[in-house]
Amino acid sequence: MGEPKISVVIHTYNSERFLARVLNSVREFDEILICDMYSEDATLSIAQEFGARVVMHERLRFADPARNFAIQAATHDWVLVVDSDELITAPLREYLYQHLQKPDPEEGIRIPRHNYLMGRFMHGEYPDPILRFFRKDRTVWPPYVHRQPEVDGRVIALPPSRHDCAIVHLINPSVQSWVTKANVYTDLEIPKRADQSFPWWKMLFGPWYRFFKAYVLKGGFRDGRAGYVHARLAYIYKFLTIAKIWESRLSPEDMDPVLRDEK
Repeated sequence: MGEPKISVVIHTYNSERFLARVLNSVREFDEILICDMYSEDATLSIAQEFGARVVMHERLRFADPARNFAIQAATHDWVLVVDSDELITAPLREYLYQHLQKPDPEEGIRIPRHNYLMGRFMHGEYPDPILRFFRKDRTVWPPYVHRQPEVDGRVIALPPSRHDCAIVHLINPSVQSWVTKANVYTDLEIPKRADQSFPWWKMLFGPWYRFFKAYVLKGGFRDGRAGYVHARLAYIYKFLTIAKIWESRLSPEDMDPVLRDEK
């Protein structure tokens, strides 16, 4: 049967900023597959320079609905999904290939990720374990924002102590860009959480717990001002999500003060 091989799948849309660095970090895998949403910058020419195979998908607001399409287009049985602003380290590549040498390797691996804000590594967001490595024929990716793939099989976690194996998230967002993106993503949280209940206590305690977890439990206080800002942004994201869900469940009469008063 030969040695098991790995396909790297990367979604792109106007991703020229980091793409060359990303592709250079994965060049020693067996296949690089770009799933592009009709970029208008140099994305495709950069992909061509690195010999990546390209498939096209209609342009969407976010990548998740196209994940299954891209994953199934991969040539090999094992897939590593990488965003167009993420680097894969050499120790992580070695770890994944060693995993495939097991007599019966687990079907999925959660990988830690390094995130940054205001130029600082965010302890308050580590290890941020993401399920990005799996067997193609045992995996389905739900078409909702911030959802991880569903693997039919055993999933293990790469130890957070292996910082050398963590995915490096190159994006170092400004507060302004974070707020803009959060406004879009919290809109997309609404259909994903359609069946969930959000009573008052979740609004009162949910955002505060997000702050406490990021700033205290995970040690964001060690990151100075950036750590405090990050924890507050985590609070805001949760608050906006619940507020928008509450608003989405109001009737037209509830939204119209005249009609409401006539009840």
